[in-house]
Amino acid sequence: MPTRISLIKGDITRIQADAIVNAANSSLLGGGGVDGAIHRAGGPAILEECRQIRNRQGGCATGEAVITTAGKLPARFVIHTVGPVWNKGNNTEEALLASCYRNSLQLALDNGVNTIAFPNISTGIYHFPKDKAAAIALETVRGFTNTNAGISEVIFVCFDDENFQLYQKEL
Repeated sequence: MPTRISLIKGDITRIQADAIVNAANSSLLGGGGVDGAIHRAGGPAILEECRQIRNRQGGCATGEAVITTAGKLPARFVIHTVGPVWNKGNNTEEALLASCYRNSLQLALDNGVNTIAFPNISTGIYHFPKDKAAAIALETVRGFTNTNAGISEVIFVCFDDENFQLYQKEL
C-alpha cells in the first residue's frame, strides 16, 4: 500500500504518531524553536537519552539522525536530525537537507515506525528558503517511500501559515 502523505498546521508536540522528528542542533541538548518545544513537552527522559548518545558518539552531524524515547509526548520516539544552516546554497545545503529526511525515514523503518511527523527542518533560525525546503522535503519523502515499504503515513506539521501554504501548493 502506498504511503499516505498528509499536511497539518499545528504543534508537532501534540501529534499522535509513532515518531516525531526534531529539528535538532548538533549538540542534541535542546535549543530554540521546535527543538526547545520538543524537549520542554517531552520532559527530561529525552535529554537524558540525548546525553547518552553524545557520550557515545559526540553529538549528531548535519544531515544525520538519531532516535530517542519521546518521554511524555504522545509519540513513541523522537528522531533528532540536524538540518543545514543556509549559506546561499554554497555548502551542499540542499543535499544535506535531503539527507535529514532520508536518514530520519531509514531510522524510522529500522525501529518499526509506521507513522512519522516532520516539522519544517532548517526553515527557522537556520534560514533555509522555505519554498526550496518544502520541495526537497516532499521530493525526498516521496522518493524514499516509493522504494521502501513499511511507513504507512508521513505527516508534515507546519507551525506557520507560510510553510503550510507552500506545502499545500507542492502537494
